[in-house]
This record gives sequence, C-alpha cells and structure tokens, in this order.
Amino acid sequence: MTDINADAWVSSNHRPMGFPEFVIVIASIMALNPLAMDMMLPALPNIASAFHIAAANRPQAVLSTFLLGFGVGQFVMGPLSDRFGRRPVLLGGMILYVIASVLAIAAPSFETILLARALQGLGTSATRVIATAIVRDCYAGRRMASVMSLAMMVFIAVPVIAPSFGQAVMLLTQWRGIFIVLMLYGVLALIWSALRMPETLPMSERKSLAIPDVLGAFRQTVTNRQTLGYALAAGGVQGSLFAFVFSSQQVFTEIYKLGHYFPVAFAGVAIGVAVAGFLNARFVGRLGMRVISHGALVGFVAVAGIMLFAARMQMLPLPLFLALAALMMFAFGLMFANFTALAMEPQGHIAGTASSLYGSITTLLGIGIGTTIGQDYDGTLLPFATGFFLCTLAALAVVLVVEKGRLFTPHRMVS
Repeated sequence: MTDINADAWVSSNHRPMGFPEFVIVIASIMALNPLAMDMMLPALPNIASAFHIAAANRPQAVLSTFLLGFGVGQFVMGPLSDRFGRRPVLLGGMILYVIASVLAIAAPSFETILLARALQGLGTSATRVIATAIVRDCYAGRRMASVMSLAMMVFIAVPVIAPSFGQAVMLLTQWRGIFIVLMLYGVLALIWSALRMPETLPMSERKSLAIPDVLGAFRQTVTNRQTLGYALAAGGVQGSLFAFVFSSQQVFTEIYKLGHYFPVAFAGVAIGVAVAGFLNARFVGRLGMRVISHGALVGFVAVAGIMLFAARMQMLPLPLFLALAALMMFAFGLMFANFTALAMEPQGHIAGTASSLYGSITTLLGIGIGTTIGQDYDGTLLPFATGFFLCTLAALAVVLVVEKGRLFTPHRMVS
C-alpha cells in the first residue's frame, strides 16, 4: 500500500448510517474530550476560590488530571475493543463519563473534583480510541486521512467555542453548572451512539486478551518505525498544545489583562486549528499526508522560533502573540490528523490496540511536556515560547529519522 493510492474503502460496516452522519457521530463522540477540557478554563479561578487553593499553578491539576486519566485509559481500551468489539467498550466509556460528571457536580472537595476529572478522562479515552479504530476499520490511506480531517474539523471547533460556552454557563449559574452541561452532552452522545453506531469489528477479526497476544500486538505497534515515530512526533507537538491550554487562562488574564474576555482571545487562536482541519480534508487526497504534515511541521518550528526571539527581546504585544499562536495552531491542525493517519496506516490488523497505544504515547508524552511547561509559568512568556520551540524542533528531528531524510515525498510505508 502506498501513500499515493492508499485511499481504499476498507469496509461498509458503518452502513446503514450515511457518510455525513458517520463523520458527525465520530466527531461528536471525540468532542467529549475537548469539551470537558476547555469548558473548564474560565472556571479555574472559581474552583480555586471555592476550595481555598492558594498555589497559583495548582488549579492546572483540574486539566492535567483529566488528561492523565485519558492517557492511561487508552492502554486498555484498544485491547478490550479488539476482543469484545467497538460498541460495548465505546458505550461503557461514555457511561463512565456521565457517572464521573455526576460525581463532579456533587464534589465536596478539590480532591474529589480531581478524582471525578480522572474518571472523566478515563471515560473519554474510550471515545477517542474507539472513534479512531472505527475509522480505521472502514477506511485506509488518504481516504482515512480525509475522514479523520472532517471529524477533526468538528472536533477541533469545540475548543474554539468551549471556553466562551463555559464562561456563559458561569454567568447564568456557577462552575458546577459546567459539569451539568457536560453530563447532559454525554447523555445525548451516548443515546445517539447506542441507537446509530453499528459494530464495525466482525467476530472473525476479534483478538485474544491473553497476555502474550496483547503484548505481541503492543510489540508489533512499537516496533513499526512509522507508527512509533509519528506517535513520538505527535506527542511532542501535542505537548505544546497542552502547554498552551494549561497556561492560557493565566497568560491572557495576568500578562495581557483581558479578564473575562480571555475566551474570545482563546477562540481567536483556536480557530486556526479548525480552519486547518477543513483545508486538510479538502487537499490531503490531492497532496498526500506527508507533504501537508511535513510542511506544517517545518512552518511550526519557524513560527515558534520567531515567538521565542520576540519573547526574549520582550517585544511580544498581544496582537503579535495572537497572530503567532494562531499560526502555530493552524500548523498543529495540519499535522495531527495526518500524523495519526500515518501512524495507523500499517496497523489495520490490530487497529484497536494500535490506536490505544498510539493515543497513550501521544497523550502521556504531551501531558508530561505540557505540565512541565505549564508549571514553569513565571508571569512571563519565556518558558512558554521556549517549550514550544524545543517541542517542535524535537518532533522535526524524529520525523527526519523516521522518513530517512525524505520530507515532503510520498513513498511506500516505512517499516
């Protein structure tokens, strides 16, 4: 299978659901994760105040704990879905998400909030892994990348509006109201998926949960040069995204004094990712995953270098920061769906386990990087800009190794 013509329709298992509904359902269940993540941004100061949290950077744990549950959960969701099928694991994860949301609504302490957030993350790990596996069950190559990009366009639009939506909820009620909204969305997504999402993994293709078999599937995943390399690269660039999310409330309210208007600035930056997803879906079939993602990665490094230089020179006013951050998010949007498709392309026979391990690697690596950068926040943009530049430079180095120096060139899959 080549990057040039690997656009095959692998299965029609998603019928009787039509193609548009298939994309929307995939996007809606994937959106559980960013909605639960980014709606919380405006609430962090209020949660800190409610539970008397004095340490300035500690409220970031509301975000990082959620992502930790998300990252760890992905280790088991893939093998479970390869054994029992996609539907039961998907629906079980969504039920857990709803239960965790109820726990958060009634949480009497900050520690209980963190427990609920970890469980929410664990629940959404199923939605992310299963959504990716279902797409891989049905498509391959550029067609898979196109489907992922269309889903990502909806999925990534969520961070654009989620902080503003969270701010609006808090104007009408309080921070616990955000968890009520998350619970209601989870219930609706659960019902839709239960009624409309068919099983896409035939019984004949189910895998054993025996330890040697699971370890063998993990070994096949991590020993594939293309899969592991693009997982590490995606983890590096995702670390910069997590750092932006973790620090954004402090950056926009403390450095740029935007107050309650910070969700507007956040949306202005995040919209670049949504635009990138739309453009990628339109052009990936013509240009290929490598051409688009490699070009975006090189561009990200260049823009991050400009931001680092401006931060060191203390010449980073709000308009310039917004422009550079939006360009980096635009590049991220062009990279991530294609990196995912490139990593998953050789793993059709173990799509659930491969998606699981890929998601864990990228998420946990991203959390480690993002948390390190976020906790280094010192009231300036220097740690933020330095982290962005180093993350993407490392990702570029990894891609160069994986592709043996052949950037921008469609070719047979590297193994």
